Amino acid sequence: MLGKTIYELRKQRGLTLSELAKRSKISKSYLSSIERNLNLNPSIQVVNRIAKVLEVELDAFLNPVKSSAVQQDIDQDLIDFATELKETGVKTGQIKEYRTLIDYINWKVSKVEKD
Repeated sequence: MLGKTIYELRKQRGLTLSELAKRSKISKSYLSSIERNLNLNPSIQVVNRIAKVLEVELDAFLNPVKSSAVQQDIDQDLIDFATELKETGVKTGQIKEYRTLIDYINWKVSKVEKD
């Protein structure tokens, strides 16, 4: 789980494995083994250095469910969209129906663009 969190944050920040390793002052192979969950118990010092480079609190790695650094980076547009849906009275159960409508509209637009 730690490895996946680090990997996802690294990708979100646009960093390569080499860049994160260099900035964290750890070897690329060691970082790779952490990301692939081959090393399940890196030292707290190493995790802290990675957290600093990724600009997240150490707690984001220690309690991924509670503080979920990845979830904190949800695009603000999605939050605004969900708020707008709620304000217009759309219920959670209706979202599938709207999804079908959106898929149809996207299909129609792509068909027009091809012609």
